[in-house]
Amino acid sequence: MDLYTQTCLDCSKIITNNYSTSFSLGIKAFDKKFREPIYAIYGFVRFADEIVDTFHDQDKESLIAQFRKDTVEAIERKISLNPVLHAFQLVVNKYHIEFHLMDAFLKSMEMDLDKTRYTDDSYKEYIYGSAEVVGLMCLRVFCEGNHQLYDALLPKARSLGSAFQKINFLRDIKSDFEERGRTYFPGIDFTKFTEADKQEIEKDIKADFDDALEGIKQLPQGSKLGVYIAYVYYLKLFEKIKATSAQTIANKRIRIPDTQKIFLMAQALIKDKLNFV
Repeated sequence: MDLYTQTCLDCSKIITNNYSTSFSLGIKAFDKKFREPIYAIYGFVRFADEIVDTFHDQDKESLIAQFRKDTVEAIERKISLNPVLHAFQLVVNKYHIEFHLMDAFLKSMEMDLDKTRYTDDSYKEYIYGSAEVVGLMCLRVFCEGNHQLYDALLPKARSLGSAFQKINFLRDIKSDFEERGRTYFPGIDFTKFTEADKQEIEKDIKADFDDALEGIKQLPQGSKLGVYIAYVYYLKLFEKIKATSAQTIANKRIRIPDTQKIFLMAQALIKDKLNFV
């Protein structure tokens, strides 16, 4: 059983490394005890997202429904023949991650099956389920049963997840609209995306970022640096987006080169050593 479990955890690590350079860099900065649990969480959310975003020639509704059913069964039985779900259930059961967080996440994935335009309420619901709860799952791991610390950092963790997701929306606005027919930002006409629209979204993101940084500073030492690296990467991406015109954003995906990501990681390491974080 130990060999099977380790193999499943290794699968989640491979998924993370293959799908996200920036997330992988951040995880390497965590204390060793946190790495496998965070890989497992990422593997779970990545595969659910893949169902709705890329399996275009499949019955997505049936697949996500089966994924939800298999997730519940894995958690309840504490075993799964799906390596991703076996690794995930280990983390859920060990750190007592509440099912309502997973439920909110899966509901957001289900919204992507047929929802293409969002109101203020559905926009907030989607961001909570698709991003904020993922941060809260990770926070459960970082707090290691310290419920008082978790409750104190919960609003800040939500702000960080919200900022990350809104930046993803801005970065991917072209592909979301052209490939998937989605427009996440309420009241925004993508065909007439203006500088005023972009600045209003950026103002909202900045408020989330400012709130999140205070929470990062209060994280346990073994997790602080890894989360801060992710924060620094997204902040740099945000700065690049702010310096780019609305017209360009609407026609081109903004990226941070891998070489610059490594440089940002090195800067974060130095700040951590000097206790600037």
